[in-house]
Amino acid sequence: MKIEDCFRIGSILKTRGLKGELQLYVDFDNLADIDITAIFIDVAGKLIPYFVESIKYPMKNTAYLYLEDIDTIEKATPLAKKDVYLNNKQKPKKKKSEFTLKDLKGFTAIDENEGELGIITEINEYPQQLIANVTYKGCEVLFPLNEDIIKGIDVVKSIVFIDLPDGLLEIYLD
Repeated sequence: MKIEDCFRIGSILKTRGLKGELQLYVDFDNLADIDITAIFIDVAGKLIPYFVESIKYPMKNTAYLYLEDIDTIEKATPLAKKDVYLNNKQKPKKKKSEFTLKDLKGFTAIDENEGELGIITEINEYPQQLIANVTYKGCEVLFPLNEDIIKGIDVVKSIVFIDLPDGLLEIYLD
């Protein structure tokens, strides 16, 4: 499983108790609505699958989970401080009214002048605006997400049409 085929739901904070229970920090909205039977944990850059025995949501942004074959604190400890992912097929579809600019992560950015730039790998939120990251010609390119730049969004094909300011790409490519 590749990281592009998954979406991040949170990270394991620490172990809980002696029987391998893990405390998960959840930064994905409405995770309790998804039937989770397996997760992927990022171990040294590789996504390792684990089957979920049980998962509880005692409070907002927190989950306690038991994984199959992780039944001691010794087996659970190496998983602490690791990111947790689910398969993209499990990602709930949003209604049009719920769609936000943060949902453009994973969309292909196409510039009016340069053509396809690549897939938006990250969206960072700053006080004044959202900034998208794209890897274009081997360089990380950052651009703002606002109504001046975005010319159209095709939600079905996961494409965002943009018009970058003149000279922005040259800053990154030179």
